[in-house]
Amino acid sequence: MDSLITAAARALAAGDVLGVLKRVGLRDDAPALALRGIAMAQLGDFVRAKALLQSAARAFGSREAVARARCVVAEAEIALVSRDLGWPPEALDAARATLKKHGDWVNAAHARHLEGRRLLLIGRLDEAERALATLDPAPFPPASRAAYELVLAGIAMRRVRAKVAHAALDRAKRAARQAGIPALMEEVENALLVLNKPAARLIAHGEERLLRLEEVEAVLESGALVVDACRHVVRGEDTAVSLTRRPVLFALARALGEAWPGDLSRDALVSRAFRAKHADESHRARLRVEMGRLRAALGSLVSVSATIQGFALTPRCAHDVVVLAPPVEDQHAAVIAFLADGEAWSSSALALALGASPRTVQRALDALAIAGKVQSYGRGRARRWMTAPVLGFTTTLLLPGPLPSD
Repeated sequence: MDSLITAAARALAAGDVLGVLKRVGLRDDAPALALRGIAMAQLGDFVRAKALLQSAARAFGSREAVARARCVVAEAEIALVSRDLGWPPEALDAARATLKKHGDWVNAAHARHLEGRRLLLIGRLDEAERALATLDPAPFPPASRAAYELVLAGIAMRRVRAKVAHAALDRAKRAARQAGIPALMEEVENALLVLNKPAARLIAHGEERLLRLEEVEAVLESGALVVDACRHVVRGEDTAVSLTRRPVLFALARALGEAWPGDLSRDALVSRAFRAKHADESHRARLRVEMGRLRAALGSLVSVSATIQGFALTPRCAHDVVVLAPPVEDQHAAVIAFLADGEAWSSSALALALGASPRTVQRALDALAIAGKVQSYGRGRARRWMTAPVLGFTTTLLLPGPLPSD
């Protein structure tokens, strides 16, 4: 390895992107192309970065299997950050296996981090946890430990485990400081800010207030019956009933939960569940049918009884009934929630993350754009959507290999 490549690799490890370009910006050999690709990615030029890494992989040739695998892992990270969720995960698995076979444990672990981050992004939390469970972060360098803890914190946030998330972010913060990479430290600080923002609204006894994640966790552990409008689930102390695919039943459960301990009139229930301005006999007949279905679905948690005015909900074991709702409720709140991470998303990536059809997501984006809530750039398949400027990201790959001093 020549001195310029070594110096550029050291600059990359320290987060000095311009230092990398000063040393190898005019070279077209494989290690230089790889380093330039990562540098351009950190500067936000993902298209150029991807092209450089693909050129580097071809230039390394079949005899440089480890170097080619590192290029694939770097390309996978660019795909993740640019929200190209259609990038083939099989290629990342093959690259990780190659790195592990040749003893490059650090970059093999980084490939596993990327797999976990992608699974977390599309909501496959169990698979993300299994991916990280195979890793021991103790021997990792500080930057890799920070990346590992960030994924753990993300999983904990999605599972509403505030204490676990705080602990993981504290460890990530210490590791990022040891690494001394400004972009990595900024990423950890941004995660801490998210953790301290309102995560839900509590609606109970005719009042509502915003809750942070740790307060949401406390509510879920309080023993109260929780009508969770964030996930369309009704939760008891030991039981949770999902009504995700039964929106009418959940609308009724939420309306009764907000009215507890009182009842709610039939006209109000018809309006909430069926969105009818005026209730007629057909609506009331349908309401009776849906109330029967609600009793059957939630029979282990609550009883639903008819009153003179309408219907009332009575918990079987819980001492209280509360409703958890998103901090802001909008027709397209889920789309806004994904765009709020500051990254640029394609409509196809949003559809994959939301589990919705591309056409449904595109209609939502068009409506949000008209309302001035999102903006786009590019055309065709290169079109991306965002709500804020794209933040930088850091990569821990040292593509030319370990430095002479390692």
